[in-house]
Amino acid sequence: MLDEEFSTDGAADFAPSAPPATAREALTESPWLRQVPAATLDRLAQQAVLHRVPAGAVLFEQSETPAFAQFLIAGCVELIAVDGPTEILIETALPVDLLLPAAALNRQPYLARARVRDESQLTLIHADAFRDAVASDHALCLAVLACQAAQFRRQVKRTRNLQLRSAEQRVGCYLLQLLEATPPEAPVRLPLEKRHVAWQLGMKRETFSRTLASLAGHGLRVEGDTITISDIEAVRARFRLDPLIDAPEPIVPLALGRG
Repeated sequence: MLDEEFSTDGAADFAPSAPPATAREALTESPWLRQVPAATLDRLAQQAVLHRVPAGAVLFEQSETPAFAQFLIAGCVELIAVDGPTEILIETALPVDLLLPAAALNRQPYLARARVRDESQLTLIHADAFRDAVASDHALCLAVLACQAAQFRRQVKRTRNLQLRSAEQRVGCYLLQLLEATPPEAPVRLPLEKRHVAWQLGMKRETFSRTLASLAGHGLRVEGDTITISDIEAVRARFRLDPLIDAPEPIVPLALGRG
């Protein structure tokens, strides 16, 4: 099993057991909002709506000024920098997270497009109401600060992964995390289409395919979406997981001060 300090999806720290029925319920179930007073969550819920969005939908475009603060409750959203026909993945957002909250807090344009990869559910809170609540409620302010801190650290880790590791090392470490996270005797499969994995690892699909072929010499083989391994110790020796790159980054608000 995977050691708790590593994860294939550093953005995820919570998955609700069942979809929330109301915006208030969604806010209540968000683990990093647990210190926020009920009265504040009530006020936010009065200015919020639950929104279910199909895969492929665009939630917002870069350069738009936010009308809402968007909490991702379920599903998966890709944050993408766009320049004409060129698209670059900035991050894959997983629940429960805020989508680019700095833009909503500062009344500034989004720096990326948000596109739904898997059908998603979001809580949309009117931006003015969200800003007022953050400014007036200490617990909510600490929660949003913790969210932004985790997002910043995820971006630094992603940069470290892209800049400090070769393509082979990135792919090898990614596959090793999948192997370590899977129970013994269970089949190990790629969780995404190969083009999405390549994008997540900062490379073209063709580079990813060539790199997969080269890994056969290190005891790893991918056929279709199935990963097979001939020598796990050789794989671990070749591809070493690093907590400064591969560990998850949970959102943990500071405890409320006394006095």
